[in-house]
Amino acid sequence: MEDCFALSRRRWLGTAAAAGLAATVPALRAQPAWPAKSVRFVVPFAPGGTSEIVARSVAAELTRQLGQSVYVENKPGGAGVVAMTEVAKAAPDGHTLILGHVGTLAVNPYMLANQPYDVNKDFIPVTLLAKVPNVFVIHPDVPAKNFQEFVAYAKKNPGQLSYGSAGNASAGHLAMEYLKLVTGMFMTHIPYRGTGPQLTDLLAGRTQASSAGLPALSAHIKSGKLRAIAVGTQQRIAALPEVPTVTEMGFKDFETSQWYGILVPAGTPPDIVRRLQEESLKALKSSAVTERFAHDSAVGGGGPSPEFAAFIGREQKIWSDIVRRAQIKAD
Repeated sequence: MEDCFALSRRRWLGTAAAAGLAATVPALRAQPAWPAKSVRFVVPFAPGGTSEIVARSVAAELTRQLGQSVYVENKPGGAGVVAMTEVAKAAPDGHTLILGHVGTLAVNPYMLANQPYDVNKDFIPVTLLAKVPNVFVIHPDVPAKNFQEFVAYAKKNPGQLSYGSAGNASAGHLAMEYLKLVTGMFMTHIPYRGTGPQLTDLLAGRTQASSAGLPALSAHIKSGKLRAIAVGTQQRIAALPEVPTVTEMGFKDFETSQWYGILVPAGTPPDIVRRLQEESLKALKSSAVTERFAHDSAVGGGGPSPEFAAFIGREQKIWSDIVRRAQIKAD
């Protein structure tokens, strides 16, 4: 009788333990589905520039793939600091992303005395999205038909020309300051709140030169409203085969391009970071994005988080030196 009782008791305990384990395991393994709601993709510049074009192209594909809206929110101001500060403080749950680029990630840490965040500690690089060629353009009223003539004219008239950019530490600001450094030109920098506003003044002749990504400039170059005089890549680009590189003009090793990638707040779970990178790579391989990038001579990315982090580190070394040598300031 005691044996039967002991056997029954052991069976009951075993069953109870199994039931308890079954109840506990799902609780331990349960993770909120991602994305559980709309995903906010912050762009730290005003509408109308290359950054927005890259972000919206990828966001449209991510929306289709994820089944949740991935919407772009332009938040300009403070050389990107306003947007970066806000995202650094956002919940690290994968529902807030930011479009990082050369200015916010590789230049601001060396150009700005104080930032309310650390780009290398308060964000996780997810993936590089694209590298876009920088194109140097001038207004047709400038008495120069090519790069050499423009440099000669600018050097003969120091301080008489002005160039616009999408803002302090924007890719165009950096490219023009780098060009001034190697050529010895002196021009006045006029920062705007985005590529769109600065192009408005350039097209009207209120500024004389600029550097921006091809997507924002292409139509104006084709219409003759702007004159392309050089590209910042090491090789000529397919979209503008007749436009020389700065290197060809005698400035060895000159290279500057715009690059864009996704970052999330520090603390975002690794599985969400990995999923976002994988979905971004898939989006970059979609026909809609590859066709758009080909049209703009952009090179797609999509690699894993450590690869993007290493890329940012290399860019920081390059631009910290240029910021020092060119004495780039936050105007």
